[in-house]
Amino acid sequence: MPRKKFDISRLPKYPDLKIEKRLWKKGWQNIAGIDEAGRGALAGPVCAAAVILPNITKQTRILAGVRDSKQMTQLQRERFEPLVKEIAISWGVGFASAAEIDKIGILPATRLAAQRAVAALSPIPDYLITDYLKLPEIDLPQEHFVKGDMRSLTISSASVLAKTARDAQMRLLDEQVPGYALSRHKGYGTKAHREAIQKLGKSPIHRQSFKLKE
Repeated sequence: MPRKKFDISRLPKYPDLKIEKRLWKKGWQNIAGIDEAGRGALAGPVCAAAVILPNITKQTRILAGVRDSKQMTQLQRERFEPLVKEIAISWGVGFASAAEIDKIGILPATRLAAQRAVAALSPIPDYLITDYLKLPEIDLPQEHFVKGDMRSLTISSASVLAKTARDAQMRLLDEQVPGYALSRHKGYGTKAHREAIQKLGKSPIHRQSFKLKE
């Protein structure tokens, strides 16, 4: 029987703990939410973050406003980043470099970054929930949710950490590889970025396997 498609009209206004509560009720304690940032960029690494939130009611109030990081402003993400880290039982961030992306492909590299993020967690999670990223290399029970970063507070918290960590990395790379304004567009294919590549060529931190779109 084909899998029933998720009705996006049923998305909550903000991510909640409905998924987590179902799993906590089944006995899973350390549920790690995973999300990534930077898959579609032309330069820099892909970054994944993993977050384990505690089973306490007040976290929904403390993290009210956390959602898919792409829907948040930079100021909002930077405001919530320390709050996520403070309330989390554990959190971890992992990167896969542009060279690794070129060598193995963007999806395997995204999975590699996620593996590194999960490896940084202590305690080890007993269940994984992701924004529809399947992680067959990690031998843990897991579920993959369409629009997971808009449904699960744990996944959206990971989304915030992945985005802020990658943005910080891109600001550092901007200092090391000047001329591309990486701190401004974070390596994505903006008009200004494409024009800089046309003028300067690709740097070592650009993804050589990615083609420029006209």
